[in-house]
Amino acid sequence: MATVTTRARGAVEGVGDFFLFVVQVAKWTPRRPFATAEMTRQAWIIMRVIIVPTALVSIPLGAVVALQIGSLTQQLGAQSFAGAASVVAIVREGAPLATSLLLAGAGGSAICADFGARTIREEVDALKVLGINIVQRLVVPRVVATMIVGTLVTGIVMGVGIAGGYFFNVILQNGTSGVYVQSFKALASVEDVGVSLFKGLLFGGVAGVVGCYKGLRVKGGPKGVGQAVNESVVLTFLLLFTLNYLITTAHFELVPQGAR
Repeated sequence: MATVTTRARGAVEGVGDFFLFVVQVAKWTPRRPFATAEMTRQAWIIMRVIIVPTALVSIPLGAVVALQIGSLTQQLGAQSFAGAASVVAIVREGAPLATSLLLAGAGGSAICADFGARTIREEVDALKVLGINIVQRLVVPRVVATMIVGTLVTGIVMGVGIAGGYFFNVILQNGTSGVYVQSFKALASVEDVGVSLFKGLLFGGVAGVVGCYKGLRVKGGPKGVGQAVNESVVLTFLLLFTLNYLITTAHFELVPQGAR
């Protein structure tokens, strides 16, 4: 019983510590001076890490969605809705979720590994002794960088996914170009694109915050770094899928489908 109580207390303290860390990041983000050069460098590093997986994921994502939905709509005799269904699948959910997986699996884990290595080498403690604010100097630029990259990657996945869906639906499944575009315009809206880009922005921030948090609290040497990277990926996945559900639900409540 005492062991269970101790673990429960540790879990609660860990959640509280994480949210305090989030508050610190939010507090220091608008403060000046802002490390613009560090943010740009980190954004380039993260983009370089995930740009190839993004390209490899975007094309088959649009193709698979178009093929599956195209086949289903043909069986139902509603092929004219193939384009609209692809929009719903890719723009609203596919692009943000693909971005979240890429950021958590590549970008966030890279940040966690970098901070974990610095922590076990006591570089972070040395910077604190010198009076350097770790959150402002190191954490905030990385979080802002992941937010920017998350937004850009979401846009890339949407564009490539829709183009791939058009190719496979119109060219391979003998669909009609005009019908595809009209069905696209029937359900697509600025709100859908805006919400998806907002998801990419938020998901990028979550991946960056979790990666920094886990990396700065590494214990146990190199083995602890590997464990922290695994924990950061799992925690990021859980948070991103939960946030995606909440945002989608709020979007449907605020923008009813019949109002378009």
